[in-house]
Amino acid sequence: MYQRILIATDGSPLSEKAVASGLKLAALARARVIALKVIPRYPRKFFDGGLPLDVLEIKRIEDDWSAQAQALMKAVKNDGEQAGVLVKTLVVKSDLVAEAIIAAAKKHDCDLIVMASHGRKGVKRVLLGSETLNVLTHSEIPVLVLR
Repeated sequence: MYQRILIATDGSPLSEKAVASGLKLAALARARVIALKVIPRYPRKFFDGGLPLDVLEIKRIEDDWSAQAQALMKAVKNDGEQAGVLVKTLVVKSDLVAEAIIAAAKKHDCDLIVMASHGRKGVKRVLLGSETLNVLTHSEIPVLVLR
C-alpha cells in the first residue's frame, strides 16, 4: 500500500488530529513517516507585512519559531514511536507553504501526503488562502485531507 507518508502539520488542534490519523494509517500500512512543519521567514520590509525591526530582533523571532517547530516535531516523533511508526522530522523555512510540502514529499519519495483543512469558505478563504487547496491542486502525489 503506502511505504512513505508525509504528514504536514501547523500545530493547530485540527492539524493534530490529522497527525494522529496519519500515524494510525502508517501503522496499518507499515509505512515510514516524514513529519513536516513549514515555518515562514520574517517579512523584511514594511510592504511585505513586517514591522521595521532590527536584524537581531528578527533573528530572535525566527529562532523562536524554529524552536517551537522543533518541539512540535519532537512530539510527533514521540507519538510515532508509541504507535510503532518510524518518523523522520523536517522543519523547512519557506514563505511558500504548499510548494514546500510538495517539494519535501517528492524529495523523500513519499507516496501520500496527509494534512488538515480548516474548511474556510468565502471571503476568509480568499483573504487567508488555502495551503491545502494549493497542495491538492498542484501535487502529483495523492493527498489525504482531514477535517
